[in-house]
Amino acid sequence: MDMQKVDMYLIANQKYFPAEKTMLLKEKLLSADDNKLNLLSAVELNDPMVLLLISIFVGELGVDRFMLGDIGMGVLKLLTGGVCGVLWLVDIFTITGKVKELNYNKVMALLQ
Repeated sequence: MDMQKVDMYLIANQKYFPAEKTMLLKEKLLSADDNKLNLLSAVELNDPMVLLLISIFVGELGVDRFMLGDIGMGVLKLLTGGVCGVLWLVDIFTITGKVKELNYNKVMALLQ
């Protein structure tokens, strides 16, 4: 891909990826062919702020973990009320990082 397309993709989607891994993602995108860009537009990325709000308001029921695909922890939070609120509180502080890492892994799997 050319540099301009890669830069535009990264600018438009920078909130979805960890900041420390942006350079590695840029290198992978530059080495990929143009057909990958069409596939990247079809990848559904989760918004970290939306999942943070979901985690705050219904995180004790495990909805945030179900949306991340972490079914086991979702069931645990559902049955225990977020392990009496402790896991719910931890998830409020860590959910945005988990979402960004999940989005990064989706894109890197597509670029392989």
